Amino acid sequence: MQVLTPGETCWRTEATNRVAVLVDTEAYFTALYEAMQKARRSILILGWGFDPRTRLFPDGYDGPDDPDEVGHVLLQLARERPELDIRVLIWKSALPIAATQEFFPHRARRWFEGTPITFRLDDHVPFGACHHQKVVVIDDRLAFCGGGDIATDRWDTPGHLEHDQRRIMPDQECHDPRHEVMMMVDGDAARALGDHFRERWRCSPGEGELLPPEDAGGDPWPDHVPPHLIGARVSIARTRPPWRKQPPVEEIQHLALACIAEAKHTIYLENQYFTSPVITEALARRLGEPDGPDVVLITTGQAPSWFDRLTMDNARGAMVWRLRAADVFGRFRALYPVTSAGSKIIVHSKTSIFDDRIVRVGSANINNRSFGFDTEIELAVECDDETSRGQATVLLNRLVGHFIGYTGDAVAKARAERGGLVHAIDALNREGRLQRVDPSRSHPFSELIAVLHLGDPTGPSDAWRLGRRRERLFAQARELRRT
Repeated sequence: MQVLTPGETCWRTEATNRVAVLVDTEAYFTALYEAMQKARRSILILGWGFDPRTRLFPDGYDGPDDPDEVGHVLLQLARERPELDIRVLIWKSALPIAATQEFFPHRARRWFEGTPITFRLDDHVPFGACHHQKVVVIDDRLAFCGGGDIATDRWDTPGHLEHDQRRIMPDQECHDPRHEVMMMVDGDAARALGDHFRERWRCSPGEGELLPPEDAGGDPWPDHVPPHLIGARVSIARTRPPWRKQPPVEEIQHLALACIAEAKHTIYLENQYFTSPVITEALARRLGEPDGPDVVLITTGQAPSWFDRLTMDNARGAMVWRLRAADVFGRFRALYPVTSAGSKIIVHSKTSIFDDRIVRVGSANINNRSFGFDTEIELAVECDDETSRGQATVLLNRLVGHFIGYTGDAVAKARAERGGLVHAIDALNREGRLQRVDPSRSHPFSELIAVLHLGDPTGPSDAWRLGRRRERLFAQARELRRT
């Protein structure tokens, strides 16, 4: 499987010394805190959302202004190390979206006024689009990339407990269980993500060119995190909409299609949204092959917001129907996880694994807007030796097992005995911790939303022209069938 081609399916491919995959936000926030404590020159934070009240080590209610709030952590670092350049670049969200987040990140500007920390909101996207990338870079030596924002409703453990007082919000309410995945890299790959941040900073509203930091030595890699891969090469793929004379960048969609086409036995997808007809048609074609791969989609049972339930959930139903109709050999499962007591777990991870060869972790959903309308970024590792392929398999088994209450070893054993991932899940899922996605739609308006992909444009040209969007999606689907 050779699918990572700079200029086609990715932007750049860079060397790393170490790669680690952090499963769930407890692991991410702990690693992030330790890495920031080791920073010598710069901390660069790029996000869709950001809330300085986010606690990195929540342990229940301790009162306001907890010292583990990320805003206080950054301010303390800035006071102690005047030479440290701390910059935060966050999407300037539309007010209806900001209202659901207590008007953060807009209010975060007041946290950092008059401090050495430079905080900037970025609205340099087409109207209706968003900056959706989530990246943190430390000294250009270490970087995090994935689906997780630094926000107050993100923290959870792999246990996804029904009740966990550590999932505490500033208003003392507890948020729902949530699954996230981040990838951590060092070496040239971290430096490349620093270059990406600096390009975004240059294009954002405000003055000043940002130069790479001077090398101050040191190793910000968290001591407690063992690397999963040594000496790997990491590819960076992006989405950027065509806007103001800048050409479109659709590397993430091209990479997704290439991975689907090349997979031999397993396609594993974790994603919050699944509404892309292009990806659906590519998967349907593979499901129609007698010796094609198993396809497992793990997604959220119901979107958290009413708007996403209206738009994304209804459109997803049509995609699931299409794949179940194409699944003549019984190799497709669309599932959502629940806690031991039956409450839905929010799957916010954007992670995919193809066979034991490709691992992708990033910010992009499997929907139209993530492939051409919003800005996105992801990391991909191609495992080309026995050790790295073993690590990819371990990760896949661990992810599946943590949803159904089994170890990765138990999943590996079931896969070997049952002949594949789908049958292993069927055998181990006796307690129903993974539920079948129900694609039903209850009224004609739902059908209209699913057909027109309301709220899910493919790019600026069809953002407000539903008829053009439908024509473009059908044309892409026809092209896939021909090829």
